[in-house]
Amino acid sequence: MVTLIESKQKFRHPEKRNRPDTPVLRKPDWIRVKAPTSRGFHETQEIVRSNGLVTVCQEAGCPNIGECWEKKHATMMILGEVCTRACSFCNVSTGKPKPVDRDEARRVADAVYEMGLQHVVITSVDRDDLEDGGAQHFVDVINAIRAASPGTTIEILTPDFLRKDGWENIVIDAAPDVFNHNLETVPRLYFSIRPGARYYHSLRLLERVKTRDPNQFTKSGLMVGLGESKEEVMQVMDDMRTAGIDFLTIGQYLQPTRKHAAVDRFVHPDEFKSYEEIARSKGFLMVSASPLTRSSYHADEDFAKMKAARVAGNQ
Repeated sequence: MVTLIESKQKFRHPEKRNRPDTPVLRKPDWIRVKAPTSRGFHETQEIVRSNGLVTVCQEAGCPNIGECWEKKHATMMILGEVCTRACSFCNVSTGKPKPVDRDEARRVADAVYEMGLQHVVITSVDRDDLEDGGAQHFVDVINAIRAASPGTTIEILTPDFLRKDGWENIVIDAAPDVFNHNLETVPRLYFSIRPGARYYHSLRLLERVKTRDPNQFTKSGLMVGLGESKEEVMQVMDDMRTAGIDFLTIGQYLQPTRKHAAVDRFVHPDEFKSYEEIARSKGFLMVSASPLTRSSYHADEDFAKMKAARVAGNQ
C-alpha cells in the first residue's frame, strides 16, 4: 500500500490563454526529427481521417508521428478533442467538450481492424463534465475492439477519474492488457504543471488496478526537463514501485507553444540511460527512457518485452 501522506494543498485551475509568453529553447541535435513524408504515414492519416477519429499523435504534436504512422501505429484519442483541464504542458484544447459520440467505439474498432494492429493504445481527454469521467466509454471501446479484432491486445491511457466515486472499477474489470495512467511530473511541480490533478490520487489509481486485478499490467510515465531534480525522480520511481507499477516511461518535455510551461533544460541521452539503469534496479519489468520516449512509443514491442520479463521472473 502507498503510505506517503497526501498533500492538502489546494490547486488553482489556470487558463492557458492567461499565461504569459515563455521563451522556447532551441532543440539540441538529439531531439530533432524529420518531417513525415512516407507512404505508410499518409495511409495511416487517411484511415484516421476516413473514420472521423482523433489521435493524440496529432493533438499533442508528438515528435514520433512520422515513425509510428509509417508503421500504422496510431494512438486513438476518444471522448473528443476538447479537455476540461488546462495542464500547462499539454497542447490539447481546453474548453467545454461536445456530448459523447456513441458511434465512436465502432469507428475506433473499424480502424484497428483496417490497420491490422496487433496492439493498440487508446487514450482520452479529461472529461470532468461526465458523471463517470468517461469510464463507460472506455469500456465500450475495449469491447468493440475485442469484437472486431479479437487478436489485438489493448493498452489504455486513462484520465485520473478524480472525484468519480469508483467509476474506474468498470474500466479495470474490462481487463485491458495494459492500464496506463501518467503521473507526468514530480509532486512539487503539480501546482504549475498539472494543477487539476493530485499526485497521490493518480498513484492510488494505479495501485487500485493491481489490488483489483493483480495480473493486469500497469504503466506510468514521467516528463523530465521541467525543473525536477534527480532525487525527486528517484522518489517517484520508489512511489511507483510501492504501488506495483510494472512499466515506466521517461521522456523529454517539449514546449508546444510560448503559452505553455517553459523547458528548464534538455536532458542529455546519457542521463536517460542512467535513469533507465536506476529504474531497472528498482524492479520495474519494463523501462523506456530516452529524449523521444512517449507513453505509446514502441508500445507493441515493449508490451511483448514486458510479458517476457514477467514470465522469466516467474520461472
